[in-house]
Amino acid sequence: MKKLAIIGASYLQNPLILKAKEMGLETHVFAWGVGDVGEATADFFYPISIVEKEAICEKCKEIGIDGICSIASDLAMLTVNYVADKMGLSGNSLSCTYKSTNKFAMRNALTEKNVPCPKYVLADDSVNVDELGFEYPIIVKPTDRSGSRAVTKLKSKSGIMAAIASARDVSFEKTAIIEEFVEGKEYSVECISYNGKHTLLAVTEKFTTGSPNFIETGHFEPAPVDEKTYENIRNVIYGALDALEIENGASHSEILIREDGVIKIVEIGGRMGGDCIGSSLVQLTTGIDFVKAVIDVALGNVPDLTSGKKHNAAGIKFVFCREDADYCQEICSKYQDLVIESSVEEITDRKVVDSSSRFGYFIVAGDDAKLVRDIVAK
Repeated sequence: MKKLAIIGASYLQNPLILKAKEMGLETHVFAWGVGDVGEATADFFYPISIVEKEAICEKCKEIGIDGICSIASDLAMLTVNYVADKMGLSGNSLSCTYKSTNKFAMRNALTEKNVPCPKYVLADDSVNVDELGFEYPIIVKPTDRSGSRAVTKLKSKSGIMAAIASARDVSFEKTAIIEEFVEGKEYSVECISYNGKHTLLAVTEKFTTGSPNFIETGHFEPAPVDEKTYENIRNVIYGALDALEIENGASHSEILIREDGVIKIVEIGGRMGGDCIGSSLVQLTTGIDFVKAVIDVALGNVPDLTSGKKHNAAGIKFVFCREDADYCQEICSKYQDLVIESSVEEITDRKVVDSSSRFGYFIVAGDDAKLVRDIVAK
């Protein structure tokens, strides 16, 4: 029986654990022991923090793993690629890891290869906010976090130091980046790569709270873009993946498309998209088992991209408040045949400040694409 190491044990990683077991693999899961679901579903669980890459690597050598992977976590990929590199397993280089988890390094790599992205500057101690050379509005964000954490849009210089401080506070390396704000429609792109060959699986339409924090309220697939735009997206993303040296495994790219059709890269993660995009929506709309493909590549195998049962459209809607919870209940009652999954926790007065603090979600899929999109976009 082949042995697969999985970094992380939260609900985000559980589909990966379950799929690996379904494939007949022995699962070895690493995470801080806090009672997450993956601790119970794993064949073997090790209470080692996902950032302790050296300790995890030593344990993986002792176990004799055949592959290592994670989904929906930038932080986990630091350890995944470190262990893969040290053990000669399928993964991405340490150079790629840095470029795909640090937004400033990413911008530098993309700019060097002429991949279109917003203007940017590192908001370190030397930055002069009076001489940015950008037109407002601007975006301030941490260099190394995801999930809309401490992302702020500013229409003027007022509040910029507070935004930088907030971004630095949640950043692992305590740095922030300032970018020009690009007007456009937001999308994300899911790809799988194997030995440098990329395959675009899905383009997803994104809905957010908008300014100032841009927290995702929902996602819809397949995004309603025409064939020419789809091909433009493919070309830009493949160039970006090459620039970042992403050669193996999943990738999740966030883009903006301006009214004139120009595409700008917001950011790219060398991992599957979160928010159930990779673990649910892609398979619902393409019939391709994305999670299995990630495991295939981690084991050094060509990913199985066979298409099975699929729907014309699928989407996920998130719960921010009591009104959203009531809407979820209404949809689950009115469209039982469309609802694939739902999970809503008790609504409290907790403020939703990023994707991790939302109260739940529901997933819908069906043949009536307009109906599915209307449900998600509401």
